[in-house]
Amino acid sequence: MQSWTKFIIETTEAAEEAVIAALMEMGITSVETIDARPITEEEKKAMFIDYLPDPKDDDGTAQVCFYLEEDCDAEKTVHEVEAKLDAMRSFLEIGEGRVHVEQTREEDWVNNWKAFFKPFRVDEQIVIKPTWESYDDAREGDLVIEMDPGTAFGTGAHETTRLCIGAIRDYMKRGDRVLDAGTGSGILAIIAKKLGAGPVDAVDIDPNAVSAAEENVRINGVDSEDLKLFAGDIISDEGFSSELNGPYDLIVANILADVIIPLSGAVGSLMKPGAVFISSGIIDSREDEVREALVRNGFEVLECRRMGDWRAFAARWR
Repeated sequence: MQSWTKFIIETTEAAEEAVIAALMEMGITSVETIDARPITEEEKKAMFIDYLPDPKDDDGTAQVCFYLEEDCDAEKTVHEVEAKLDAMRSFLEIGEGRVHVEQTREEDWVNNWKAFFKPFRVDEQIVIKPTWESYDDAREGDLVIEMDPGTAFGTGAHETTRLCIGAIRDYMKRGDRVLDAGTGSGILAIIAKKLGAGPVDAVDIDPNAVSAAEENVRINGVDSEDLKLFAGDIISDEGFSSELNGPYDLIVANILADVIIPLSGAVGSLMKPGAVFISSGIIDSREDEVREALVRNGFEVLECRRMGDWRAFAARWR
């Protein structure tokens, strides 16, 4: 069993989202948070919860944890994360802002979190169900999507993914050609296909994510000829676009601002005139920067959707 290096950031509940965004800007997307914040009534309505840990006194502190391979340069990573935290202190109460390092086995972090991933409803029709959980409350017409994200980003619970799902619903037409750029667990590509998309391509720079997505495609009964997965980098890989089945009617990218900005200059060649580009994973402080990049690269911004500290754009290609 492989060992991993676990990084634990001591911070505050108020700073959780900003810390996660900073990690995403560093390319770190597999993140967990630990706090004593009580679940809200809105969250209770949105999820089907049959297990919660014993409540603890909420003192406002939180931990944000992430994992890297055992042979990573832990000292360098700690230095880079602490530099990000120090930069936040001028505008946000981040608490201690210290980073601890531990060694852990793969089974400890890949499997233990599963106790907290329960079936939940994204909207009136879509339900996300972990593969290891049963679900007996489906309504007529529900789309129950089964997911095992493994180490890939994408259970559907995060605001960035919910924003994308809502935008796909509103902008995708039946039969549209769709590209999911940075697919992670494959959740957006699978949902697009289940909602009536035509050919769907899904791309991720991480081969492990592609493997997880392939398994989720199989579990959900989607034909691999209708939803094709690729490992590669749309921005930098020369000739990679020739493997894709564009031009596309809709491209969705739930990544982060530092990737969306250059991606907005690369995806136009893959899009039909009038096609829609949905981009999410954008922390609120980067909203204007992403908007400017979209306009500069030939897109007409149709709307900016907001959920908590996160933003998603829908933009039309010229």
